[in-house]
Formats: sequence, C-alpha cells, structure tokens
Amino acid sequence: MVTIVVVRFMGKTALAQFTPHDLTAIFFIVTIAMKSIEVKGMSYSFIGILVIITVHITLSKLSLYNRLNRFVIGEPTIMIKHGKLIKPNLTKSRFSLAELLSSIRSKGYADISDIQYAILEPNGDISVMPKEELMPVTPEMLGYERQYQGLPIAVVIEGEIQHKNLKLIHKDKQWLLNQIKSAGFTKLNTIFYAYVRDTDYSLVIDTGKGNGI
Repeated sequence: MVTIVVVRFMGKTALAQFTPHDLTAIFFIVTIAMKSIEVKGMSYSFIGILVIITVHITLSKLSLYNRLNRFVIGEPTIMIKHGKLIKPNLTKSRFSLAELLSSIRSKGYADISDIQYAILEPNGDISVMPKEELMPVTPEMLGYERQYQGLPIAVVIEGEIQHKNLKLIHKDKQWLLNQIKSAGFTKLNTIFYAYVRDTDYSLVIDTGKGNGI
C-alpha cells in the first residue's frame, strides 16, 4: 500500500499506461523472481509472488468501487479547456507544458486553440477532443450510408487453426480446409494468417510474403 501511495505521488507521467497497483505488482514480482528478498529457499519466493498477485487482484476488484477508484487509479485531469491551458492542473499533475505539447502534436494537433478538451487520463495518456468544426468528416455527416463490412475472424494464425473462432462463426475444421483448398493452398504451414468475415464468410489468406489472396 505504501508503494502505491508513492507511485501516485510521483504523478501520472510515471505510470506510462500502468495503474499504480499494476506497476507495484510488476516491480515486486520481478524483484522477487530475480533475487529472493531475505528469504530461505525458492519456495518463499513463490509464496511472495503469490501474495503479491493476490493483493494485486484484490486491489483491481476494489478499484471497481467509485469511492476507492480515486485512490487506487486516480482521476482524469483536464489540461486544456476550450483552447485554453489550465496551468494549475499542469502544476498539480507535474506534467510539463513541453510534454503536453509533444503529446498533442503526436495526435495531430499543433495548435491548442483547435482543441476543445485535452485530458490527462489516470494511465498517463492524453485524450484529445478537437473543436466540433475541426472534427473529421464522416460518411454519416455527408449523408452516405455505409454497409457493414463484417468483423474479420482469425481462423489460422501462423499455420495453426483457431478452433474457438471457427465455433464463433458456426463452422468446423473441414469447412475451413475446403475453403483453403479452394483458394489454392494444400498445406496449413504455408499460411501465416487467414481470416473470415462474419457477414459472407469469405476467406482471406496472407502467406506473410506480401502476396495475400
């Protein structure tokens, strides 16, 4: 618990996509796995790792409760509002202006006046919402109707049939082999990746050599 408080105190930039308890658990597990901390025998190391995993899972469950969520994970912080920087929030989060501008530029926004909101998320990432007039135009805005293209379901990965995914589309191994044969392939190990769309069950095969069929 002390380590979680310390990590939270360090600020969100130290998390880099990890919640405090994620980072704490990983740190201790790696430390114990590499070198036992004042214990006798490997069995104590395994017990220590088990305890840490149990505490981590418990904290993950507790983070689902709103009252504890603020302490365990933290809260989003608004850094830019209506094109204006909120300096007190930058100072409070120990997030430098240079870091903020760099994060914004990496998301394609060079001018802060174009941004409606920029929010520092609990995992250390920056969410950027542009002003409405600068939002990308979608087919829906232009009055076009787009047909659902179907979700690609992986059925072969590195030559291995994904049986669970076949069940999702109500197909079996024999059906897949027939489809592969129809596409001109006789050996599974020559297929790097293959997927089926859940709309028309069309099979797409990629050999990993830049000549997908």
